[in-house]
Formats: sequence, structure tokens, C-alpha cells
Amino acid sequence: MRTVALLAALLLVAPSLASAQGFVNAKYAGEFLGLGVGARSAGMGGAGTGFLTDVGAGYFNPAALAFGNYPQVSLLHESRFAGQINYDYLGGVLPLNARQTVGVTVLRLGLDGIKDSRDALIDRNGNGVLDEDDRIDSTRIRIGGAADWVLMGSYSQKVKENLALGGNVKLIYRTLLEHSAWGVGVDLSARYNPTPELTVGATLADATKSLLIWDTGNQEFIVPSFRLGGGYRLKIAEDHSVLPALDAVLRFEGRSSTTTADIGFASVDFAGGLEYSYKERVFVRGGYTELHQWSLGAGVKLPKLSIDYALTLANSGNNDLADVGGSIGPDAGGLGVTHRVSLTLTLESPEYARPEEGLAPGSVPGSEAPGR
Repeated sequence: MRTVALLAALLLVAPSLASAQGFVNAKYAGEFLGLGVGARSAGMGGAGTGFLTDVGAGYFNPAALAFGNYPQVSLLHESRFAGQINYDYLGGVLPLNARQTVGVTVLRLGLDGIKDSRDALIDRNGNGVLDEDDRIDSTRIRIGGAADWVLMGSYSQKVKENLALGGNVKLIYRTLLEHSAWGVGVDLSARYNPTPELTVGATLADATKSLLIWDTGNQEFIVPSFRLGGGYRLKIAEDHSVLPALDAVLRFEGRSSTTTADIGFASVDFAGGLEYSYKERVFVRGGYTELHQWSLGAGVKLPKLSIDYALTLANSGNNDLADVGGSIGPDAGGLGVTHRVSLTLTLESPEYARPEEGLAPGSVPGSEAPGR
């Protein structure tokens, strides 16, 4: 109760403190936090708030971790913009008892090889502008980089058999050439299963506004965003099933000209997809992202190891699938396609299983499929 009261107090006083200290709400400051994790979600358009229960839920909806049954470790690598930007993820989850689960997530988004020419100008007249008689001294060009690091600690607890609450505490470290910034934030989430087939989830990311303080003295807030999602598993034959999923993302930054729908106080974007499953072992996926890009994916679940792959097609500037699909290639849309591969190790054996209520560790858990 003390923790809940403290979080509520922070939610109430954070905006006032921000104004008093002169902090600013930075538009798009948290964009690097919105890339998702796991190739399964990426293949379904980036949806994941309402249906994931595996280690990736620590990112999308930490409350959902309470519905997984086994410890897991997952890693991911993704190449963006024809290899110019690399995105990496490492996550782990550990059930503590029948109702409580903890997890950890590490993210890194990096861009190397930035040419810094700020000190390379040979300015003959000293006006600070590249004039006809001036030149750039290539020996003065420095090579640097930019990177965003995020460390998340997750906690989830079942309050009923079909309802769980959870949250993240996250530490942020950003670098841009010689400058750096530190930040901290909190996410709050809930997961509810109205029926065994239907699941819904909600996450309030950066709930108290995530603070970023740069070594230059600039101070920024990442504005909260609200994500609502759901999924419904439909069995179409004995060994075949499909899972449609949809996420709606509300942001409060005034993205009126770059969003799917502007509702005044917030902007709304949608991400969704469909997963086909054969015997819960082989998967084929497709989706449409909130950035209006088509995605495709596939996966296989081996004993204790899941391998997933996804690609996101470059946006050709319109929403026609044929035109976008025709742009696949090294120069698609000038940016190339985005490839994502993830591996998930599940310690799926009785000695590691989450115990049922009142049973000792190592007892046989419930019937929900691990990590799916």
C-alpha cells in the first residue's frame, strides 16, 4: 500500500515540480523507447500489449509476466536503415512464486560513424560561414557516435486468477558525440483475461514523466503515453489456430500532423497483425505498424528454444500493399527493409516451473502454454 500511495503522489506532483524547475516536455524525446522487442511482435505490426506473456511482456506490459510459467531469457538483434542503426535487446524473467514475477530488460540503440565537422572549417574571414574562399580541413573531422541505453526492472503480481498488475522502473543513459544524459522513469500496467481465448492489456508508459538531464544543463521530460491492446486466439482446426491482435497507442505530445488520428488532447496510432499457428510449433505472421508499414514474420518453437524472424517493409509514401511490396530490396524507399531476429530460451521443465497456489516449487504448473 505504501508503494501504491507513493506512485499516486508522484503522478500528482510531477507536473507541478516540472513547471517549478523549468523542465520542458520534449516532443519525440522518447521515440527510442518505442521500437518494441521480439521478432514475434514485430512480425505482427508491433502489437504486443494485450497477448504476450513471455519475457517480451516486460517491455510491452509487465503485468502479463504473471501469466508465464517458466524462467526465460531472450535476445534480439535488428539492423535498421540499411545497417546504419543497430538495435539490440536482452531480457530475462523469473517466476518467484504462484503469483509474483520479476524481470529485467536491457535495450541499446546505436549509430556509429557520425562525422563531426564542427571544428573542421578553415574560416578565413572569421564569419563562421562556409564562404567561397573557405574550406573544410578533413584532418579536423572527428568520428563519433550516438547511443541510447535503457535498463528496466519489472514486477508483476496476480491479484485474481485472470487479473494481474505490474510495472517497470527504468534507468536511461543517452550519448550524442561528447555529450550524455541520464534519466529515470516508471511504467504502470494491467493484464486481464475475460475468457481463456480473449486477453486485454494496458500500459501507461513514463507514467510520472521520465526525466532526462543532459550534461549541458538541458532538462527534458518524456511525456506519458498510453497503450491499450488485445488478442483473441481462435482455433480453426485440431492443429491450427489464428491469433489476431491490435494495439492502440495514445500520445499527449501534440502530434497532430504525424498521427493516424488527432483527438485534440492526444494523438492515436494503431498497430495490428495476425499470427497463424500449426500445433503451437510453427508460426506465420503479418501485420501493419503504427508508422504505416507492412510487416511479415515467421517462427518455430523447438524444445526449450524459440526462433523468430520479422521484416518490416520500407514505407514507399503510400498505403498500397502492392507498391510497398514491390519496393523490397537493398534500396527500398531509400532506407531498405528492417530485419529482426530473436531467440528465446525457456527452462521448460518441472524443477523450474512456477508452482500452483499453495504448492512447492517444482510442482506441475497450470495449463497455459509457456511463453505463448
